[in-house]
Amino acid sequence: MAPSSAQAPGPPAGQPSLAGATGANRPGELPAVHDALVGVALPALAVSARHAQLTGAGLEGVYLSGRRLLSRCVLRVAGREPVPLQGRSTGADRAEFLGVVRTPGDNGPDPGLTVERSREADGTERITLRSSVPRAMRLPVEIALGTDLADLGAVAAGRPGPELSGSVHGTGLRWTAPDGSAAAVMADPPPSDALAAAGLLRWEAELAPGGTFALTLRVRGERATGHPGAGAGRPGGHILADAAAEGDDPRLAELLAVSTDDLRALLQRDPAHPADVHLAAGVPWRCGPVTAEALWAARMALPLGTRLAVTTLRALARTQLRGAGRESGRVPGPLRDAGPHLPPRCTGVEATLAFPAVLAEARRWGLPEQDLTELLPAAERCLEWLRGALDTDGFVQEPGPAGPARAETQAHAHRAAVLGADLLDACGRPGGEAWREWARALRDRFRDRFWLDDPQGGRPALARTPDGRLLPYLGGWAAHLLDTGLAAGGLRAPGLLDKSQTERLAGLLTSPALDSGWGLRGLGMKEPGYNPFGHRSGAVRVHETAVAVAGLAAAGYEEEAATLLRGVVDAAAAFDHRLPEMYAGERRTSGSRPAPHPAACRPAAVAAAAPIQLLTVLIGVRPDAPGRTVALRPLRSAPLGEVRLSGLRVAGEPFAARVGRLGLGMVEEAAPGLQLGV
Repeated sequence: MAPSSAQAPGPPAGQPSLAGATGANRPGELPAVHDALVGVALPALAVSARHAQLTGAGLEGVYLSGRRLLSRCVLRVAGREPVPLQGRSTGADRAEFLGVVRTPGDNGPDPGLTVERSREADGTERITLRSSVPRAMRLPVEIALGTDLADLGAVAAGRPGPELSGSVHGTGLRWTAPDGSAAAVMADPPPSDALAAAGLLRWEAELAPGGTFALTLRVRGERATGHPGAGAGRPGGHILADAAAEGDDPRLAELLAVSTDDLRALLQRDPAHPADVHLAAGVPWRCGPVTAEALWAARMALPLGTRLAVTTLRALARTQLRGAGRESGRVPGPLRDAGPHLPPRCTGVEATLAFPAVLAEARRWGLPEQDLTELLPAAERCLEWLRGALDTDGFVQEPGPAGPARAETQAHAHRAAVLGADLLDACGRPGGEAWREWARALRDRFRDRFWLDDPQGGRPALARTPDGRLLPYLGGWAAHLLDTGLAAGGLRAPGLLDKSQTERLAGLLTSPALDSGWGLRGLGMKEPGYNPFGHRSGAVRVHETAVAVAGLAAAGYEEEAATLLRGVVDAAAAFDHRLPEMYAGERRTSGSRPAPHPAACRPAAVAAAAPIQLLTVLIGVRPDAPGRTVALRPLRSAPLGEVRLSGLRVAGEPFAARVGRLGLGMVEEAAPGLQLGV
């Protein structure tokens, strides 16, 4: 969930967030969303309970660009609410529901009327009554509608305000808020009666034997100016390639399809620059400006094309601090919870250090030259900020007078320096060798001053305080120490740890203390402050596990990588392949299922992008488009049997590859002139 405030809970003011509508929430409290059916097509959201009725309580409602347009939509047939039987998501942007109604003439236990409902993210709802009785029927159908037109911040705080009075408008009802914004619901066919005071639309449904009656509701929002409140419009799905997976494990096809669908649903335009899009960090809590999570997700989605990385980097570059001060070149970002042992971390530092690395890796995947030329100056400014960001001990310190130096931040800094050096060389810019020397010096310092020795072989420290004290708490964060990045020829870039430290960390990441069986815990279960539901204190965060799988595989620890990969794939199946950003770190046992975190974003950008990275690691695709090569280094144990990926993009062209049951890889489609590397 990781809201944008300094504390873990609570969305920031002015960013789209949803929360319970019944009573003010305690400070930091977030309502449960784990069992809600959330349809997403940003800037639209529809949050439904599995019974299909929108009652005005909790999260239920239709939202558009920061406003709840519809909070109540209750269907009654012949004076009765349908008995709910089934509710399920049928795509990132829609849900379907099934219920039954016993009609006045029904005898025995069998209902004679089926009620089918489908609700899309923009609030469009189709309701079909299907009769199974052998006689004609005339039944009253009523839909009670209402809204508070509440700002999402007010809904998040549990203070959405009262329902507004409506008026009859066209074929439905309309409501206007004091600030002039409005919402309307239009019905087709038109109702036979509309009661504004009660918010009620009525029809007389005539059903022949075995016949149907259908109606459609459409929700429309207006801003205070009177123009439709549709924001900047939906981004086109072409920004991500249509990749497909197939093979011995049938779950992989659904996992990739759902993940890609979720990423497309999370795309949102920059209102000031509508040609650019980026991913919302997660729904329902974080749909605001571009974040570090959006950049990490764009990095993991590079196998589907470089366009998302380009537009995300461009959006971040526009926020980059300028001038001659110490902060010049840094990307600003909110503070986020860092667990029980550290103060909140600055996500702007994370984005700043990720910028040159993601740009360098996008180049390896086939970034067009004009995009590289445009974004290179911003990457150079990020590196210049990094040059001046070291503390007196030679580490990148968190902002603030007494901020610690976090191990994860040193990993991001090292990667930025190594890949940034390659980027500068490739573009004919000076400084590449100086940055390699900078990275070598950081490696030496880190190996000497961030490693805690013990009889078992030692462990990396979580952080180093300004007075030199090491914090020994181990968690999923350590996966980032293995994330070296993609270098020339598809090779692994130099790592922050030495060989023995890497081997020790590989064992720690798959130990029972860290590996829950469903993925890596944010904090080891033996560490003080462990909470299986704690964000960064014990819950499984999908992003960290995907990073660990990639890092372990690249370092040659394939058995450990396969263990973690299988755990995430199994967890995804339990979540209908729509992975939340985190779930409980409870130990996996025979017959158990991963427990959802009640307030986790789902879908979330990094969780939706993680399966793309995992499948790419499984196949072992490591491109070097500028060098006109692509290497295949699949997991030789073939932990999921034969797998084929198609529709990827390497060097701007379709790419397909297969790994067989014996762990041998084969390229089946590639750009002309692209050679198979070693």
